[in-house]
Amino acid sequence: MSHPFSLRLIAAVLTSAALSPPLANAGTTEHFNKMAFNLPPAAELSYTIKAKQSGIPLGGAATVKWEVSDKKYSVVTETRAMLVGKILDASSQGHISDYGLAPEKFVEKRFRKPETITSFEHDSKTLRFTASDETYVLKGGEQDRTSATWQLIAYARAAGDKFKPGSEWKMFVAGRRDAEPWSFKVLASEKTSTPLGEFATIHISKAPPPDSKDQTLDIWLAPALDWYPVRLKFSDADGDYVDQIIESVKK
Repeated sequence: MSHPFSLRLIAAVLTSAALSPPLANAGTTEHFNKMAFNLPPAAELSYTIKAKQSGIPLGGAATVKWEVSDKKYSVVTETRAMLVGKILDASSQGHISDYGLAPEKFVEKRFRKPETITSFEHDSKTLRFTASDETYVLKGGEQDRTSATWQLIAYARAAGDKFKPGSEWKMFVAGRRDAEPWSFKVLASEKTSTPLGEFATIHISKAPPPDSKDQTLDIWLAPALDWYPVRLKFSDADGDYVDQIIESVKK
């Protein structure tokens, strides 16, 4: 999962064909109730990146293209690091359902790794991975690692005063090889400085499950900027991190 610069953390935000076991042996995703959502307008977001990986400071840039129209959505991300170039391409495409975003295909291409594809087959209610033999039964509301942040934004835009410190927002999220429950906890209202200026933001944290070695993800959403994420930070238990700060927004 890692490479010489351990840039695995960038894949939070943020596979070859393999045979899957019979659906009868598949796992089952958790059921979550439908909640109000309000999707943000389409935009292209550009970020600067500062990181520490294995004690080595790194810099780079990332772009996120969010598109939504005609009951369809698309999120395309690209991350580049100085000296090594493009290190991550990821995309999530799907439709809008009663739950909000309903991914159909999640594609990820990491530095020096083969492309992986996670398929949400809504007709057969099956979640499949080309990087593993795991399958899950879809119940509705499932997300992927790229769509999850935008589903959270949609919840925040619709929640009003309910999106407050102490509140938790849960999803079932698929990655490259499997899926697991995610819980986003609203921590506090904070001021966040960026190249675009200072914003009043809502700080949310997604901590890994107790038995997981996954990274912690912190997100700062700016209500005055259509609730777009103006900062994202991916942190590992060993002190490595990737800090992503908004630089520009194009609508």
